Amino acid sequence: MLQSASCGFGFLAMQALSGQRAAAQNAVAARAKRVIFLCMSGGPAQLDTFDYKPQVGKKPHAGSVVDFKRHGQSGMWVSDLMPETAKHADRLCVINGMHADTGNHAQSFLQLHTGEKLRKRPSMGSWINYGLGSENENLPGFISLNAAKHSVYSSEFLPSSFAGTPIGVNGENMSLATIRNIASDHLPPSAKREQLDFIQSMNRNHLAQRAGDAKLEGVIEMMELAFRMQSTAPELLDLSNETAQTLQRYRVGKKLSVGTCRPTDFGRQCLLARRFAEAGVRFIEVNHGSWDQHKDHRRDLKANCETTDAPIAALLEDLAARGLLDDTLVVWGGEFGRPGLTPGDGKNETGHNARGFTFWMAGGGVKSGYVHGRTDETGARAVEGKVHFRDLHATILNLVGLQHDQLTFHHEGRDHRLTGPEEARVVQEILA
Repeated sequence: MLQSASCGFGFLAMQALSGQRAAAQNAVAARAKRVIFLCMSGGPAQLDTFDYKPQVGKKPHAGSVVDFKRHGQSGMWVSDLMPETAKHADRLCVINGMHADTGNHAQSFLQLHTGEKLRKRPSMGSWINYGLGSENENLPGFISLNAAKHSVYSSEFLPSSFAGTPIGVNGENMSLATIRNIASDHLPPSAKREQLDFIQSMNRNHLAQRAGDAKLEGVIEMMELAFRMQSTAPELLDLSNETAQTLQRYRVGKKLSVGTCRPTDFGRQCLLARRFAEAGVRFIEVNHGSWDQHKDHRRDLKANCETTDAPIAALLEDLAARGLLDDTLVVWGGEFGRPGLTPGDGKNETGHNARGFTFWMAGGGVKSGYVHGRTDETGARAVEGKVHFRDLHATILNLVGLQHDQLTFHHEGRDHRLTGPEEARVVQEILA
């Protein structure tokens, strides 16, 4: 009856309520309502950003080759390359014991986002969207900014309505990037509604002959969402109502291109992330894919830090000032780290290091001004407080109120989850 009446909109509402009930059954006490993931793909050099390794002993060894200082009441060590982020040291929860399974970019990047190294799986944002849904029915629950790979926002076997909405892909000019096909003025809203009602009635008739077709159901739901987005999304993407001071703090429009550092307009991404978080989007991914510093480590690292430092600081500042940081989990990191350079040996090239690297979090129920885990004295591998990507995923899900071992989806004969079939643990030590 619900499928046939009123073009099936009652059925859509029932589906949404059922999804909310399923999420409630899998819930734990939520500390965060939303996540902003600052994805630094390519492998940020942990020893020259947040994992200080000074020289000890008489013989030089691999370690930090930039200067560090202590910051805040916590006395946290932060690289001089990130002076603006360092001002928020007492808001950061640094995880220096991260480790992953492989030092290959493609596989580790996929594992970071989906929990799997080789097979296509739903992304972390899609799982959270599936578990919680959006706080704003006029916006997607998951938005991906400046993504270079489909795996970043793919829902794969989850219903397509839980996929991320990409804004800017493959280096697209972020000042021109938009959500396609939602901005139009060729018809008044009432006529658009009539047009969509007619199309949806045909879609429902089609679905009645293909019961249980998740892809077709997803298309119907996304068309409804796209219609609602017309009244909300264009205004959020328009930064003309932001002050000149705000645009400067975020470095909107600054496009540094040096070595591996590419002009991603990272500041615009961070400002959009703040606006989407305020509007109720559950998961926002911001991307700066320039950290693969093989040839000229010092030059390229400096450029990447210069590009991202001020926008990140502005984002943290604004979230805190607007009362959003307490229930917004900000996550920073990439698919792995890099081995350290040895001072004085003349070398300036780095490789990949998945055995020990750094992530940090802020807000959303994690400890502030806190460092968890440790790598050995050369930063080569994690030796204390080790955190695998599975543990990271389990912890993020826990913070938004979901149990990682209960958030499942049945596909191809078995139940799947973000953390996979292996053991994963919530890193209780970093929870506030």
